[in-house]
Amino acid sequence: MPFSDEDIYEAVKHHLPVVEEYIKSHGGGMNLLGVKDGNVFIQLIGTCHGCSMSLMTTKMVVERRLKELIHPNLNVINVETGQEGEIPQDLYRG
Repeated sequence: MPFSDEDIYEAVKHHLPVVEEYIKSHGGGMNLLGVKDGNVFIQLIGTCHGCSMSLMTTKMVVERRLKELIHPNLNVINVETGQEGEIPQDLYRG
């Protein structure tokens, strides 16, 4: 990955309003938790939290759009509520 975690984080933060449009149209939202080695950790909130389609939303909406806007090798991981302890502790968090 040619970009640092800080660069990716700032790019994701910049593009978040565009990426989040679809999610908000369904009554949901998204928190950016951090970035580590090209992995973008998010948490879906609102009606998207716990939805049976959350994996599809993460991969086909969020990840696809961020790959188009930032870099094709990005990976987006949705962290379910209660699983925050399982993410890398050294995430870049802005």
